[in-house]
Amino acid sequence: MTAADPAALASLWTDLDPAMRLASLRRALPGRLVLTTSFGAEDQVLTHLIATTGLQVTLVTLDTGRLFAQTYEVWAETERRYGLRVQAVCPDAGALEDLVAAQGINGFYDSPAARHACCGVRKLAPLRRALHGAAGWITGLRADQSGHRSELPFLERDPVHGLLKANPLRDWTRARVDEFLAHHAVPVNKLHAQGYASIGCAPCTRAIAPGEPERAGRWWWEQDSARECGLHVGPDGRLARTRRESVA
Repeated sequence: MTAADPAALASLWTDLDPAMRLASLRRALPGRLVLTTSFGAEDQVLTHLIATTGLQVTLVTLDTGRLFAQTYEVWAETERRYGLRVQAVCPDAGALEDLVAAQGINGFYDSPAARHACCGVRKLAPLRRALHGAAGWITGLRADQSGHRSELPFLERDPVHGLLKANPLRDWTRARVDEFLAHHAVPVNKLHAQGYASIGCAPCTRAIAPGEPERAGRWWWEQDSARECGLHVGPDGRLARTRRESVA
């Protein structure tokens, strides 16, 4: 099994736990592997597995400059707990100054286009730098997080960044994630206990009510039900390829 045969690798993942999936990916794919973490629940599961098994994976976070204080707290706690350093990738200063000059400090509330422009400067451009030269990208995406992620595969070729994208928690539920975190005493963002299921930038995230979808608190003022920042959206505007187009 090699990186040239991702379909064969993905076919095995159904019967493996996430730790074994990560290990098999590391064996099969030479080159740099990157986990992008926002220190949310799923990312903390993967960070724990990577740190406790000693896998050679680079941990990267996109520090947008608008994160919650609680996110910085769990970031520091995670580094202390596992004795590692998470690489911060920040927006380009010039691009950020131009953005704020053009739309104001909170201009992202004005229109979807303005919000996507903000995400582009604060998240998408830094992500391109973080993944430059990498062979593989590991994410904490789950298929049941939203209807737009229901067709998420285990492995897919990312056409934007030109690498293999791995989603080792694709078949996990939120309950299973929370159970793992509690069992292993993994550091978690305190906002989760306050009803924040999905946590991004502070101005763009709210707590959700019981029964609301996990991602209902992200960009809640927009009418488009997809409401994605663009990190996981391809050139066609869709978040995940269908199973026929993916390798799993």
